[in-house]
This record gives sequence, structure tokens and C-alpha cells, in this order.
Amino acid sequence: MSQHPSFKAGGGSTKKKRNVLKRFERVAVLKKRSQWSDGDRVIGLKKTRPDD
Repeated sequence: MSQHPSFKAGGGSTKKKRNVLKRFERVAVLKKRSQWSDGDRVIGLKKTRPDD
């Protein structure tokens, strides 16, 4: 059986950019933007887009 093209290993430059961040990545982005302070809740975080 053949593999779907999205599962095949390609070159390093063909890697897709993720548009969904994990919680710790979202917190890091919010800290970088000064929208996060220590002690804030990690549940119900603001929506964030990955930095370019």
C-alpha cells in the first residue's frame, strides 16, 4: 500500500509551518509581547498566532 504524500519525508525546506501552538509556546509568545505576567492562569489563554 502506498503512503499519502503528506507523510513522505521530504527535504528540510518543504516542512509545513504549524498554525497551532502548544500551551507553553503560547505562553512564551504572550511573555514576549508583554501580555503575560507570572501567576496568570494557563487555562483560557488568548488566541495567538505564531511569530514569523
